[in-house]
Amino acid sequence: MLIRQCLKEREVTLSCELFPPKEGRLLSEYKEIARKVAALRPTFISVTYGAGGGTSAFTAEVASEVERCGVPALAHLTCVSSTKEGVRQVLTQLRERGIENVLALRGDIPKDAAFPLPDQYRHADELIADIRAFGGFCIGAACYPEGHPESANRRQDMDNLRRKVDSGVDFLTTQMFFDNNILYNFLYRAQAAGIRVPVIAGVMPVTNGKQIRRICRLSGTALPPRFAAIVDRFGEDPRAMRQAGIAYCTEQIIDLIANGVGHVHIYTMNQPEIAAKILDNLSEIFEPRA
Repeated sequence: MLIRQCLKEREVTLSCELFPPKEGRLLSEYKEIARKVAALRPTFISVTYGAGGGTSAFTAEVASEVERCGVPALAHLTCVSSTKEGVRQVLTQLRERGIENVLALRGDIPKDAAFPLPDQYRHADELIADIRAFGGFCIGAACYPEGHPESANRRQDMDNLRRKVDSGVDFLTTQMFFDNNILYNFLYRAQAAGIRVPVIAGVMPVTNGKQIRRICRLSGTALPPRFAAIVDRFGEDPRAMRQAGIAYCTEQIIDLIANGVGHVHIYTMNQPEIAAKILDNLSEIFEPRA
């Protein structure tokens, strides 16, 4: 099923994210994780893509397993180290597997390589345009409520986002954020910039204090004082941090839905039990279709 159709038909959607293995010997284990998450009946499941396409074959494999479970799969496609011909080959493989949804991303530029080389993509909007020309896919793209780290300012960041949308995007998914007011401000600015496609809010249940500090440092994501206090208090106690992180994420999602942001994506970090706890907490709010 096309994700744009899901977003149009349903007032509330909850989706989850998986990442594929780096080694083929682990593929069966990761497919089992996919089956466990699919059993929770999220609206769709996204499957990430390794840097330089290093796990592209496994992305397709795990996404296919998701589809076999009766849940729409969203296959990530990162273009930064791929040639245009390589991207066309991946799209052909996805189409052959019956995967209809693609999240188009530039990806991180390798520090030890020339960029761009001939026949390489420079920006995500170029990839989006090529996927649209290839045909047959619902296309998602990323957006950054706190601004892309490489953008000089918010205006430049919004101009870049508008170019992506104008290239043929059906929906946007945000980078994780922990302060809903940051998202609400971003949505206001996006509307003012003429961006009308659906925006899916990306949230992460934080269950590891050290991990979240590292992620925030790399991504530039801010921790609001309330959440920083939770990490400071419970970060060294894994069981307490897990419980507090699930509770905070649940409250964050409830606030989003109550304020009209009905489409939420959970960065579950391949932890079905975490996703299950959150979806159970929202059982009367989110009613997945059988």
